[in-house]
Amino acid sequence: MAPPSHCFVTVDGAADNGALLAAPVMVDAPQQKLQCPNVLDAEEFRRQGHQVIDFIADYYGRMGDYPVHPSVTPGFLRDVLPTDAPRRPEPDAFGSALQDVRDLMLPGMTHWQSPRHFAHFPASSSTVGALGEALIAGINVVPFTWAASPAATELEMVVVDWLGKALHLPESLLFAGGGGGTFLGTTCEAILCALVAARDRKLAEIGGNRIGDLVVYCSDQTHFSFRKAARIAGIQRDHCREVQTYHGDMFALSPTELQAAIQADVDAGLVPLFLCATVGTTQTTAVDPVGELRAVAASHGVWVHVDAAYAGSALVCPEFRHVITGVESVDSFSMNPHKWLLANNDCCAMWVKKPCALVAALGTEQEYILKDAASEGHDIVDYKDWTITLTRRFRALKMWLVLRCYGVDGLRDHIRSHLRMAEAFESMVRADARFEVVTERHFALVCFRLRSPEKLGGEKTANQLNRRLLDEVNAVSSGPYMSSANVGGMYMLRCAIGSTLTEERHVNDAWKVVQDRASAILRKMEIIYSVLG
Repeated sequence: MAPPSHCFVTVDGAADNGALLAAPVMVDAPQQKLQCPNVLDAEEFRRQGHQVIDFIADYYGRMGDYPVHPSVTPGFLRDVLPTDAPRRPEPDAFGSALQDVRDLMLPGMTHWQSPRHFAHFPASSSTVGALGEALIAGINVVPFTWAASPAATELEMVVVDWLGKALHLPESLLFAGGGGGTFLGTTCEAILCALVAARDRKLAEIGGNRIGDLVVYCSDQTHFSFRKAARIAGIQRDHCREVQTYHGDMFALSPTELQAAIQADVDAGLVPLFLCATVGTTQTTAVDPVGELRAVAASHGVWVHVDAAYAGSALVCPEFRHVITGVESVDSFSMNPHKWLLANNDCCAMWVKKPCALVAALGTEQEYILKDAASEGHDIVDYKDWTITLTRRFRALKMWLVLRCYGVDGLRDHIRSHLRMAEAFESMVRADARFEVVTERHFALVCFRLRSPEKLGGEKTANQLNRRLLDEVNAVSSGPYMSSANVGGMYMLRCAIGSTLTEERHVNDAWKVVQDRASAILRKMEIIYSVLG
């Protein structure tokens, strides 16, 4: 890892950290001392790398010392950091920087890897996933074409098929069956890529001047990233149909309601374009009936995409195959291994039935500099033509390591352990008559709320009561961190179990905190009502 053979120095040889006081001249390295640092020195990398590994290991070892969510106010960090970057590095700058991370930043972080983090779907971590990220950063290739890094491209093609088979996806979505897949950063990218492909395919049929007539469909539980993607793709804001869902259907999208919405648009002279069905919605993990929705969409030529960002990981377990019944007929499918499949941020997998639709919409003319004689005459994949970005990361290496080192059975064990803990939490909620489970538990999210006694206002005060309960639960410094959902007019607490470090004792402790805070709140309310009454 030798430094460049030439480097700028000042005329008198004095270093000035990039701010030259005199006209620079070029000198050969053997004649003068180099003034630019060797920023890829192998031994220095080894020394600092050990520091980082020790830092991360200590962080996980001390995870219990931190409240899951910090009690800080805006500006807490900006006010203590310098307003300008340093002109020259301080002695042992790397060590000092790590100390600042420990002393200034970690106390102000929401600790997503905490075993007491139940607020969001997991950002799962593993030793192999983290080290895979280090390998990606260290090798640092840019595999936007086959020629730019042949091994990276071909590994990605292999691994997306591996993962698709592990998730029990149909062969029609895999390279092996004429489809294909890729690794992206987030589901937001996957939805946008699919939407742009669908848009261009439809406009090729009806004419580009009718883009203003295109309409897209989702439920009122679909993640907001879909509406954002639709705006980016040029769909008018009022042409995004959010079909209402109902508690009786467990907030899943109704095929009947979808058919009514599409037919109304057809009757108005508009053009149905795209449906985003969700397996595992963000608020309650509702499961849209994929096959039935696809049957409705098919007669109108609507592209159907399945967003399984969170719940897609559970598909490694054969007992969840039923949640994607009918997936063999959809156009595209995406899920996030970084959420629950030990792949560390970031890693989203997307599969499409007809990759040519992506290439037609997102492909670029091959520049001479990107061509490679070895690829001539071969049917190769240039992933720059599958995605929005050209610069892309070697995510396949990380996913390959996770699959190779843990195996499909190991990933199933990981998912099932969280499912068992979620089932136990749900049972504890149901065993306490003061509480109710609001929605059916499909995966490892439990949505529940505290019942408001009639003498304390009943249903009229239920939402306010549960807002207060969540605030008090999250205020316990050593307690759990949970979140809320407001669906169908009902405010509920969300307990999402999925951190790699979570054990049964953390779940039991979390429930005890919920019960204790509920008891305290109800006692106070009874006193207030008795005084007022």
